Amino acid sequence: MKAFRKQGLLFPRRPRHGVHKGDLNWVELTHSRAVQVLHNPRYAGAFVYGRHRSRRTVEGKGTCHLLPPDQWILVQDIHPGYISWDEYEANQRQLRENAQALGQDRKSPPREGPALLQGLILCGVCGKRMTVRYHQRDWRRLPDYLCQRDGIENGERICQSIKGEPIDKTVSDLLLQTMTPMALDVALTVQQEIHTRLDEVDRLRHKQVERARYEADLAQRRYMHVDPANRLVADTLEAEWNNKLRLLNEAQEQYERMRQQNHLTIDEAQRTRIAALANDFPRLWQHPQTPDRERKRMIRLLLEDVTLIKRDQITVHVRFKGGVTKTLTLPLPLSAPQLRKTGEAVIQEIDRLLDHHTEREIATIFNQNGWRSGTDKLFHRGIVARLRRAYHLKDRYTRLRALGMLTEQEIAATIGIAAASVKEWRYRGLLSAHRFNDRGDCLFEPPPTDLPKKNARKRSYLQKKHIIHDCNQGGAV
Repeated sequence: MKAFRKQGLLFPRRPRHGVHKGDLNWVELTHSRAVQVLHNPRYAGAFVYGRHRSRRTVEGKGTCHLLPPDQWILVQDIHPGYISWDEYEANQRQLRENAQALGQDRKSPPREGPALLQGLILCGVCGKRMTVRYHQRDWRRLPDYLCQRDGIENGERICQSIKGEPIDKTVSDLLLQTMTPMALDVALTVQQEIHTRLDEVDRLRHKQVERARYEADLAQRRYMHVDPANRLVADTLEAEWNNKLRLLNEAQEQYERMRQQNHLTIDEAQRTRIAALANDFPRLWQHPQTPDRERKRMIRLLLEDVTLIKRDQITVHVRFKGGVTKTLTLPLPLSAPQLRKTGEAVIQEIDRLLDHHTEREIATIFNQNGWRSGTDKLFHRGIVARLRRAYHLKDRYTRLRALGMLTEQEIAATIGIAAASVKEWRYRGLLSAHRFNDRGDCLFEPPPTDLPKKNARKRSYLQKKHIIHDCNQGGAV
């Protein structure tokens, strides 16, 4: 319907009532009309009668409901169709799978969202089909698979909720591992072996048909030799003959049906195309321009369904087309706080670097090495300080004090100089200092014991200089 509206196409319609009854009108295609056309077998070249049954209720109102297909009067190939009967039946199967309203175990059609297994997930706890819910993370849409039907209907808690990104990645890797040239070659070899064994089974089924045909012929001869005057015996033998003919017809239909299903041979051209598929599938699957909707369509050609069970770990039961199953186990996905948690290696490196660097210097080192925070951001002094406090790491001031470092006042008292002279002594290389923050504040190593003797003249000169400076500040000469 959306495609018709987008291209501006109209659809024919003949009103059944009103002034314009029987006239051909071209109108916009509606959803109900599209569904009606897809369900109509006349477009497949078949004549059909009796699809609906009309009745009147006790109140006199008329009701109409659709009968199952086995109750229709259907004649195929009565006129040329727009599509073949096989394509019509394939459309009906697709519509039944897409119709979620018809049952809880129906698949939903592939949509444009990134949830790879949308419509294929079954709950391993209650057996119902799980739905998809999306959430945003780092400007990306990530899926969650939820079993919430009972929660919606009965107001209860949801059965289970599982993050979809690791499930999709695991199933995707499984498909890429399965669709390899070696795996397909083994599958073709096994198929050839099965085909050889099916020939023997076909001979046994053919003998059953021959036996049913012999019994039908025997019943026919008995009926033909009976005296027509003996009506009771004739009726009995006729009923037996009809029963044998029905069994023969059923045996022949079953034989032909099983023969068509089991004897699907693969010629050399098909084998070459299948081998090429092993190389084309991974390239197409991993191509960045392949839409999510096309990936979902491809995965539905390979998988029947996927069952999830969430306990101490996540159990994934994958069922391929044809009945082959594969069971995988995954660890529980990390929560949002755990995903944003800074790695243990970063904390250990901060603890080591605090012995020699300030917090801003540590942030610069991390950024130069390409490290990122738990939220994938560049480091700065605030992040390092918050991590230090959160993990109860000793700050640089405490570490230096534990090594015996002295403050400016303690150095001045030890040497016997003014506190203002300590920095000048440091600038001249007489004292060793270590910064303990990013404002330039320092702690000093204890001075050597011979420092006053070696620098007595210098110390006397500096003391006189400070005295003159103090006097000038006070106005004295």
